[in-house]
Amino acid sequence: MTAVIEARGLAKSFGAKRALDGVSFSVQPGRIVGLIGPNGAGKTTALKAILGLTPFSGELSVLGLDPRTQRDRLMREVCFMADVAVLPRWLRVRNALDYCQGVHPRFDRSIAAAFLEKTDIQMDSRVRELSKGMVTQLHLALIMAIDARLLVLDEPTIGLDLLYRRKFYDTLLNDYFDKERTILLTTHQVEEVENLFTDIIFINHGQVALAASVEELGERYKQLTTTTETAPRARALQPFYEREVFGRVAMLFEGRSAAELGTYGELRTPSIADLFVAKMAGSAST
Repeated sequence: MTAVIEARGLAKSFGAKRALDGVSFSVQPGRIVGLIGPNGAGKTTALKAILGLTPFSGELSVLGLDPRTQRDRLMREVCFMADVAVLPRWLRVRNALDYCQGVHPRFDRSIAAAFLEKTDIQMDSRVRELSKGMVTQLHLALIMAIDARLLVLDEPTIGLDLLYRRKFYDTLLNDYFDKERTILLTTHQVEEVENLFTDIIFINHGQVALAASVEELGERYKQLTTTTETAPRARALQPFYEREVFGRVAMLFEGRSAAELGTYGELRTPSIADLFVAKMAGSAST
């Protein structure tokens, strides 16, 4: 199966700062991939490289195309939604649909209109008259109406309340995503959306700290919760992260079996959020 995104040795510097430092990963078709990292980790730079918005060194193929030299062809197959509203504030909603219909050959106006009918957004409203949540809904309507193979989302729900965030992702998953499309998403609200991901890529200091499918995580990682009395014996099995919670000790292990750990306390697969915190803490100490 040909990868939707294939990056090998991706590098980008801004002066002395190395934003991407030999990044390698692949994204397969029909997956929902979380690109997760702290502020300044290199996430947005990686997205800009994928979208052909910044020069870089290394090898990068997106839908079989080189973003540096074939961006016009690539943008016919890709949709992008940033963390800030970029629509002109004077623009009317119907004019936004007119524009997309005029410039994108795979835009279906009827799909956007049908979605907007389910909202409180009026066709004659100007963008400046809409709340931030409504502007996000308008962006989503435009995206859903484009038959794209790859959807790139950079913090799409930042600044929205919980109800708007939940509705956004429910709509994205139920009305847009299918096994033919691929979604690449960056977010800091990992706990809210980790159940959507099929794959995760952790990035920090311009390097990939972890790239794996969600199915792999349960096989590779275990979280043990034990007592402070038992912790020293469990610690001999070399957890890569631990923290104390309400008088008990939570430890994360890689490559250890349930048989090895089960006698020391309660076992479970760590959440993506917990694993992210552990991996970032480990990379910060190196």
